[in-house]
Amino acid sequence: MNLRSKALLVPALLAAAAGCSDPKDPPGPPAPTAEAEEVTMMTLEVKSEAFEHEARIPARHTCDGEDVSPALSWSGAPEGTVCYALVMDDPDAPVGTWVHWVAWNIAEPGLPEGIPAEAGGAGGLRQGQNSWPRAGYGGPCPPSGTHRYFFRVFALDCEFELEPTTGKAELLQAMEGHVLAKGELLGMYSRE
Repeated sequence: MNLRSKALLVPALLAAAAGCSDPKDPPGPPAPTAEAEEVTMMTLEVKSEAFEHEARIPARHTCDGEDVSPALSWSGAPEGTVCYALVMDDPDAPVGTWVHWVAWNIAEPGLPEGIPAEAGGAGGLRQGQNSWPRAGYGGPCPPSGTHRYFFRVFALDCEFELEPTTGKAELLQAMEGHVLAKGELLGMYSRE
């Protein structure tokens, strides 16, 4: 094998390693195109006991309060769902999208309030790095104005073996071709 062949093989092996964690699983169907995914993607209904969709997030779940993650629940997962992933971000941050929470391998259709801010968790839950950068949940803390906070949940066909330093971009890349359904909850917060 020449150097060029080796150089092409390494990225392919790294990409494969980030995929589903059980190598015994048979390969799934080819990933749908973006157009087909938009038409066929099922929708999860995402809710919180703490706030309604497009409503104000209580201060308890922000840097102005206890900064604990809100309880979340979702429904509508299709057959074949193995676990869920979650990304919470703020597209209104002055420095660009600010990531508040990244989690994957969530076994149940929901999370209780106050998930500890650590990389691992009960039942296979894993949390990656937010924009601070630290593992776990970091609540809304806008410098000014009203900001939007999107809690996006994805139903997945497999679990992932990812590093604790995994951020939003790496998680989304690993999930490509494995998302069965998705949904979002939008919360608002301002410190004025």
